[in-house]
Amino acid sequence: MIPHRAARVNLLPCGEIRMRRLGISVPTIGASGFEYMSLYHAGKTVLESALQTDFLEESMSRFVRFPRRALACGTFLAVALFLVGVAGWAWPHSAKPTQEAAKPNDDASLLDGFRHVEAASVSDALEQISGRKMYMSHRMRPIFPTKFSGFAVTVMLKKESNHDPDALKGMLAAIDQGSANSVYVMVVEDGADIAGMGGLMGTAMASRDFSGAVIDGGVRDTAYLQKIGFPVYALGIVPSTSVSHYRFAGANIPVVCDGVAVNPADIIVADADGVVVVPRATAAQVLALAQEMDFKEHSMYAWIEKLKSIQEAVKKFGRL
Repeated sequence: MIPHRAARVNLLPCGEIRMRRLGISVPTIGASGFEYMSLYHAGKTVLESALQTDFLEESMSRFVRFPRRALACGTFLAVALFLVGVAGWAWPHSAKPTQEAAKPNDDASLLDGFRHVEAASVSDALEQISGRKMYMSHRMRPIFPTKFSGFAVTVMLKKESNHDPDALKGMLAAIDQGSANSVYVMVVEDGADIAGMGGLMGTAMASRDFSGAVIDGGVRDTAYLQKIGFPVYALGIVPSTSVSHYRFAGANIPVVCDGVAVNPADIIVADADGVVVVPRATAAQVLALAQEMDFKEHSMYAWIEKLKSIQEAVKKFGRL
């Protein structure tokens, strides 16, 4: 409760007295944003405390003192409001909380988008935008049904008989240096019957959260790769090895994988229909068109069933 003499004290000391009683300190000029934030809440606390004073609960026998109490309370409320206003004005803009949601990471948004569209729509969108064939052939098949997208980490192996224990060291380093959401894109020169990777490499990729692997060559240890659930596309399943038959020729370089140009960080989209390569520079544009195509196509199924006519559905949606 505010003592009667409070009505006679100066305005600022009155606020300080009340704040000291509440255990609140007032920051000096030049204080940090954090201190101004504390001041803001201090003013709010002071105001709430003032509103809860018990001067209205006193007995009517002390009613004669009410004008002085009202003056003291009014003065105190003015101080509290002043403190709140000062804090709101002085608190640096950079320190003020914002209601804006953090913008999602561009890469994460793109990958999430491509993971929810069909490879066929992505292929069609690429052809419309660039006029290029960016899908791999029917030979590139998964070792089990899967769907993924990620950023290409490219590796090239050149055919060369050797007994160099370090000949393939670079292809392993590319895995250990890769980041989450990578797709290991390996080109094994003339390697349809050579396993470019197996269970050991697949385990390393899975442990680093790679999205999958695409091998222009063979793959082995498929039972174990299926067991750990690591998706691989390859030209075939073979029991052979690349050791002593190949040499590492480069990583994160432009390659041609099953007839399609792949650059480092291009987006690889794979599902039951095959593998598509999306150049990073046009990825956002391609995704937007692919999403539109997907929506139209998925909307058409019900119309075809209802009208029992694909021609009418195509006429309505303009998609085939």
